[in-house]
Amino acid sequence: MPLARTPVFHARVGTMPLKFFLKLYARLAGLTALVVLFCVLLFTGINTVRSQFWHERFPEPLMRWLAAAPAPIQQYHWLTSTVDLRVGPPSRFNLSPVALERLGYGQVVGIESDVGYRVLVTGLAGEVLQLRLNEPYRDVSETIGLIFRWHLDSAPADDRLNVASQMARSLDVEVHPLDDAAMLPDSDVLAQVADRGLAFYTNKSDGCGRVIVQLSDGELYRIDMPAAFNAWAWPVVLLLVLVLGGVLAVALFLALREVDSNLRTVESVAVRIARGEMGARVQTGEGTLVTRLASSFNGMAEHIQRLVQVQREMIHAVSHELRTPVARIRFGVQMIEDCQDQAALQKQLDGIDGDIQELDELIDEILTYARLEQGGPVFSLQENSVTDIVRQVVSEQQMVRPELSIEGNIDENSERWALSDIEPRYLHRAIQNLVGNAGRYAAGKVLVSCHFDEDNCRIDVEDDGPGIPEQDWEKVFTAFARLDDSRTRTSGGYGLGLSIVRRILYWHGGHAFVSRSDTLGGAKFSLVWPRKKPVDSIV
Repeated sequence: MPLARTPVFHARVGTMPLKFFLKLYARLAGLTALVVLFCVLLFTGINTVRSQFWHERFPEPLMRWLAAAPAPIQQYHWLTSTVDLRVGPPSRFNLSPVALERLGYGQVVGIESDVGYRVLVTGLAGEVLQLRLNEPYRDVSETIGLIFRWHLDSAPADDRLNVASQMARSLDVEVHPLDDAAMLPDSDVLAQVADRGLAFYTNKSDGCGRVIVQLSDGELYRIDMPAAFNAWAWPVVLLLVLVLGGVLAVALFLALREVDSNLRTVESVAVRIARGEMGARVQTGEGTLVTRLASSFNGMAEHIQRLVQVQREMIHAVSHELRTPVARIRFGVQMIEDCQDQAALQKQLDGIDGDIQELDELIDEILTYARLEQGGPVFSLQENSVTDIVRQVVSEQQMVRPELSIEGNIDENSERWALSDIEPRYLHRAIQNLVGNAGRYAAGKVLVSCHFDEDNCRIDVEDDGPGIPEQDWEKVFTAFARLDDSRTRTSGGYGLGLSIVRRILYWHGGHAFVSRSDTLGGAKFSLVWPRKKPVDSIV
């Protein structure tokens, strides 16, 4: 049964994949750009409408006041030089049909030009009044100040407050006589009032415009104007926040829906596996948030499927393997009853003892294989000399099989890189199984060679025996598999030794395979594993 080359105990703990990060970053950048563009367009569109509305509603009280005057040009003749007051028929002002229609409804119409705004309204006799405002807020404020000054200068001193109050209601402003020194503005504004009789300034506390006018007798009045146009008014900011929050909520919902869909896919596969569909797998897409989860889940599912399959094979194979020694023990017990002398009795007892020892060895092999298959022992990889282990195994096997020539071939370059991250006890077991297996079939010689470099370790065990047919190279690593069905007490082996070897190499991050020996002509078993465990893996 083929094994994966990468051990499952090497769990990645590094950063997320670059492809996924770039994909996520591109999505966030695109979403950010889209949201910013949308907010800019929304902000511009809303403020275009708001600006047009404000530039018509702010001067409307002034325009209504002028339109109500019988002869505004004669009465306020100075406005022709300050705000270019004009009166005439509609055809004089080159107006669009929409503007003419609005004027017919009595609306104040504001038309933006290259140098400011034109504001128009229909007068009492159907004529059109027009003002040109280069700076609409300042020009309207100063014009209202001039009108206030003209009317208050014309009113009796004791009736000025009443006149000012009536005009304030009509022009939608607030008027305060400056009879308290605490209400006076700073000296620069007062100097401007002294020069022009009028001064416009902005109040620092609320940002609204103020107009100070000085009457002919020196009395001062302050006119408080409505707030100027504010592009960042709180309703606009609130709308942008709501839009931004809504877009982010939709984006988050879509992202979570995608994640939830992927997780539901994993969940459905988990349910299918729980119902016995061991072949169910999650389809892993490229660059998704759960790609690594799906990959790990599939690895886990494959491992579980393998364990279940191995368990079934072991139950079947163990039941078969135990029958032979148990049958021999039963037969030996029956033969004891028929023994006539001590020698025959001892022979049967020795046979039963040998069968019991064989059972004990078989159980030990089965338990070792089961531990390695079902997640392995707690591997504690540590730096150790592989060449020392090879020499130890060669020495031990030479003593067990004195009739063979068992040699170790370790060159100086391999000795230089002999230190490797290994589990010494299990690696010793793997090399011992290979050398023992080679000694069982060798005609007279077994050669153990080491080939180490900076990155990898390789150990080759060769013999001069009959070798293994190429079609059986993978079969020999299957648990309880034998190339023949012979099984005697002298032949040895349970079909688990090479399976244990491969599993030990698996947990070292390597692989075990078989080929033909070019040197001795028999079988050649090779162990290959990385010399150092990855720095981003955990055990």
